[in-house]
Amino acid sequence: MILKNASILVIDDDPDVLTAVRLLLKTEAMEVVTEKNPENMRSLLAKRVFDVILLDMNFNSSINTGNEGLFWLRRIREFGSDAAVIMITAYGDIDLAVRSLKEGAADFVVKPWHNERLITTIRDALKKKDGKRGPAGQFPASAGSIIGSELLGESESMRDVFFKMEKIAPTEANILILGENGTGKDLIAKAIHQHSLRADKPFIKVDVGALTETLFESELFGHKKGAFTDAREDRVGRFEAGSGGTLFLDEIGNISLHQQAKLLSVLQNRQVTRLGSNQAVPIDIRLICATNVPLSELANENRFRKDLIYRINTVEIMVPPLRKREEDIILLAAHFARIYSSKYMKPAHDLEPKAMEKLRGYHFPGNVRELQYTIERAVIMADGDVLQAKDMIFSPIESSLPMQEDPQNLTLSTIEKNAILKVIEKHNGNISKAAKELGLTRTALYRRLSKYDI
Repeated sequence: MILKNASILVIDDDPDVLTAVRLLLKTEAMEVVTEKNPENMRSLLAKRVFDVILLDMNFNSSINTGNEGLFWLRRIREFGSDAAVIMITAYGDIDLAVRSLKEGAADFVVKPWHNERLITTIRDALKKKDGKRGPAGQFPASAGSIIGSELLGESESMRDVFFKMEKIAPTEANILILGENGTGKDLIAKAIHQHSLRADKPFIKVDVGALTETLFESELFGHKKGAFTDAREDRVGRFEAGSGGTLFLDEIGNISLHQQAKLLSVLQNRQVTRLGSNQAVPIDIRLICATNVPLSELANENRFRKDLIYRINTVEIMVPPLRKREEDIILLAAHFARIYSSKYMKPAHDLEPKAMEKLRGYHFPGNVRELQYTIERAVIMADGDVLQAKDMIFSPIESSLPMQEDPQNLTLSTIEKNAILKVIEKHNGNISKAAKELGLTRTALYRRLSKYDI
């Protein structure tokens, strides 16, 4: 069905939203009906058939569940309507909106929206309703387009991340990316910028956690010549350099309370003053921050200012560790194998089944970054055109962390196998050095490698 022939119901308790949507769609759709009270929905659906329903996530109604949108979404289905339901949500309710997709919603839009995007979302929902967008529950085709060259994943947790990225990228919302080291937070920040309305403007990354108290203001806000001993010329700070584009502050959880106060002042006033100057310069940046510090620790006011958290955390994205997205390990490994076999002009770009099994069985404390280095090392060391289990030598640094093993699995063969693995990792895959430390000949060590499928 085309939008011109569609009948649309809009349910929102904000009269300004109802007016705005009605004015926008009155020339686009056949019929637009608006309603403030969701409790009148049953009678409306009994009188006529709607093709699309725009449903707010929150109402000041007698149904006080905290997630009224999900309640009324279920009721729409109970009423027998097969309308495509598009949820209307605020930034802070995006997690609930993503959950609504799993419960049958066709899509969601974030307030305030761009008119063209809202119309496109409605058109896509109509196509999906007609069966032109694939099986029910499938993410929109465009969700995959936000994935960067190394930002890959087919697991449900990563599909949720990609879908949230697609929705928030075109907005001006400040974003906080949370996740362990090596999960790809910087790739996510870049992808959001590339799919934002600022894509043709600068993307400036700053590792603020590595800046000393002395350098913090100079790097971020700039300085005038003579402001301090080594200030030999005027310098533009990162905020000014990124004006019009996106500023990505990595490791935001590691800055001091004094630095936080300086940063908060700039974000509130939307202007910076260079060191050695009294003139304030207006700035226009979209802010993305990232940290490996859990949000529960950031909430400790002895460590991080709550008012700054609210400033940087309009929307948060939690990036899952690799051990919680096992379905993606082989996908990523194959991707890295293709990259490094091309880079080093080696034929090894396929993985044998035992190599895949070994990768799946490892806990990857270093996450995707560790997997990337593991595959790069395997490609370099491989002799044939297929990566084998023995080529998969995990990082000795990461592997020194406690392994998640069955504590009762302490047979002599297990102990010997673990000892061989640790010594080989210690010597970065050098078999001669490993054999010497183990008190074995190279031939004897190779026999054990074969025996344990290492």
